Amino acid sequence: MIEVKNVTKKYGNTVAVEDLSFTIKEGEIIGLLGPNGAGKSTTMNMLTGFIEQTEGEIIINGKDILKKTKKAKKEIGYMPEGVPLYTDLTVKEFVTYMAEIKKVDKKIRKQKIEEIIEQTGLKEVEKKLTKNLSRGYKQRVSMAGALVGEPKILILDEPTVGLDPKQITEIRNLIKELGKTHTIILSSHILSEVSQICNKVIIINKGKIVAIDTPENLENKVSSNNSIYVTVEDKDNKIDTIKEKIEGIKSLELIKDNEDGTKEYSIEAKENIDLRKSIFSEFAKEDITIFEMKKANTTLEDAFMKLIEGGNK
Repeated sequence: MIEVKNVTKKYGNTVAVEDLSFTIKEGEIIGLLGPNGAGKSTTMNMLTGFIEQTEGEIIINGKDILKKTKKAKKEIGYMPEGVPLYTDLTVKEFVTYMAEIKKVDKKIRKQKIEEIIEQTGLKEVEKKLTKNLSRGYKQRVSMAGALVGEPKILILDEPTVGLDPKQITEIRNLIKELGKTHTIILSSHILSEVSQICNKVIIINKGKIVAIDTPENLENKVSSNNSIYVTVEDKDNKIDTIKEKIEGIKSLELIKDNEDGTKEYSIEAKENIDLRKSIFSEFAKEDITIFEMKKANTTLEDAFMKLIEGGNK
């Protein structure tokens, strides 16, 4: 569906992105991640044909973005960050205008406009000026503009930024629904969002790709901290001697001393050792009551930070 082959973009002597290569298959929802200035926007602008790459090839559904620009662009619906809309148009007028620009067949134009307005949940506000809409509805209008022309690929730049929790949930659900019929590239700073929506992640740092994988695999790859968190009642402070009694403990650290008398500890085990059974057994012998015990989970945010920090060294 999308092939990026050894793509580099230079501005004079400044290299914005360098030697990017990746493939996106039909029906995938891809998260494009990276810190500010990493090259995400440059990459998205090249994929949409807004700017040209200096070197390399970008193939959109079999069409070279430089050689068959119009045909390649027709495959893409783009929702830019910041929701740029024509504020003096109503919702329906804006979607109609986008249909005219994209040369949707006049015979089916009215029908397609109605379908998109319905699909994006804009029917009740279709006669309102876009400038009078809430941020959530403006995002939907921008999404509707991207959907005009039945593109197979949607590129969404920060689609939920500035929304309240209810609006975020609604837009996420809409993206998931659109993912059933479209290939989607999603840029977002909200990593939990990417983890929930995307089935693959591309992480860029300093203009280079540092990782391409599923969110789950990225989390597992950087998960080297074999830790357990326990909340206990330890009236006689016997936990201080536990480290010597349980073989395999690498470190034991007090995290929090609670007002109710319980204490929270982080217990790190040596590699490939599961301490839970030993903890239950030894704590019971020492009359230490366990209120809660859970394994530490690595999140996509943890993976992102480790990969970025590794690339900065």
